[in-house]
Amino acid sequence: MKKIALTLFIAIVGGLVGVGAYKFFEKQNPQSFEEKQKINYVNLPIASGGGTAPTDFTIAAAAVTPAVVHIKTTYTPNSSSRDQFLNEQFRQFFGERGFDNGPQKGSGSGVIISNDGYILTNNHVIQDADELEVILNDKKSYKAKLIGTDPNTDIALLKINEDNLPFVSYGNSDDVKVGEWVLAVGNPFNLTSTVTAGIVSAKGRNINIIGSNSNQQKINPVESFIQTDAAVNPGNSGGALVNTRGELIGINTAIASQTGSYSGYSFAVPVNIAKKVTDDLLKFGVVQRAFLGVSIADIDAKLAKEKGISNIEGVYIERVEEGGSADGAGIKAGDIITKINDVTVNSPAELQEQIVKFRPGNEIGVNLVRDGKTKELKVVLKNGDKNTSAVKKGEVVSLAALGGKLETISSAVATKLKIQGGVKVSELKAGKLAATGVREGFIITKIDNQVVKNKEQLQEIIESKNDNMVSLEGIYPENSYSRYIYSFNMK
Repeated sequence: MKKIALTLFIAIVGGLVGVGAYKFFEKQNPQSFEEKQKINYVNLPIASGGGTAPTDFTIAAAAVTPAVVHIKTTYTPNSSSRDQFLNEQFRQFFGERGFDNGPQKGSGSGVIISNDGYILTNNHVIQDADELEVILNDKKSYKAKLIGTDPNTDIALLKINEDNLPFVSYGNSDDVKVGEWVLAVGNPFNLTSTVTAGIVSAKGRNINIIGSNSNQQKINPVESFIQTDAAVNPGNSGGALVNTRGELIGINTAIASQTGSYSGYSFAVPVNIAKKVTDDLLKFGVVQRAFLGVSIADIDAKLAKEKGISNIEGVYIERVEEGGSADGAGIKAGDIITKINDVTVNSPAELQEQIVKFRPGNEIGVNLVRDGKTKELKVVLKNGDKNTSAVKKGEVVSLAALGGKLETISSAVATKLKIQGGVKVSELKAGKLAATGVREGFIITKIDNQVVKNKEQLQEIIESKNDNMVSLEGIYPENSYSRYIYSFNMK
């Protein structure tokens, strides 16, 4: 009897240890959301609506609606948020929030993408929120935790503490066809669980809306929207765009309207972009952005005539950055890229959409035309610092707040300017630097009287600060004998 009891005890302990080890491993190596979905996915008898068969939206609507949530936000207005509300273009497209003197309320939508409570939505839905409330289709309410955001794609990831939830499985936005029936599911005007239908009107749309509000420091916005005529209104943002199989193909994000309400077209972030962004946020806490390292142009009749291009297809390479991904693979100015990993690209937005799906260190296939001949090259993608390392969360948060592209100056430049080293503001975006009056070309040589020789030192000093005030000292190359000091609050 004792032997049986001992055996049972060992089995129980062994099981607990196994579960604990699995949980630890899962925490250190989180599954992608696609892997999570495959484990719990139940195949539904949903008709594709293809061919001559009548299209039935009822099963898709019934499958998706329980997994689309209502997100309510509360936040405290400040001067920067007031600027956001006064920005007519932002209000025209997104219009979810009002403005008065008291605490602010916002409303949007979200999509449950795993049965353990992860929710995909738009960054602009939850931006600046002090509190996040998620209301499920069955009216249960939860406080949500913000896992991470990516303003460049207008995507955010939330988490609620609940299991065995319904979720929407990922589709493949590359396979979406113009003319295909789609459903938009969300909570417009606080009307919960609203389903509208339409067709895909276009793909790869760039409407220059991400980053239009001055309050957000978006360094490299990505826009390659799916355009649809399904009715989408304020409150739909962050909700699901699905095909007739009930698969998520996009996150409803913006509307084309002069009034702030639906008047013909709406735009969704393709799910293939959202999928990669959310997996990065879960695993790294920040998006790992890869860059091809080229300046590109759309090929139209004028450019084709100017460059002697006979076939108006693909994306024209105007310039290749030295030391970048394309440079390392042998891509040259004047090349025309036609495919990325066998996916055809015919516009800068479509090319950008394909690249953003990969991380630094990934190898991709690039088909191009050079001097009338086709070539296929292998390209190892790099990050913004032109290496394949993963970016740390703290680095992105701190340096992004400055609002510019920063790079360590070469030793040759330092010698010429008679300085020990420094960090150059090579490109200026909305942020602390621009707001303080810093101009492009400024070389930071000191922070709070501490010498800065490279970008790594700059980051280290910022992260180690115990207060919010920052004092930058530096020079402009054209006037290296004069020292300039800029001071500002990081908050």
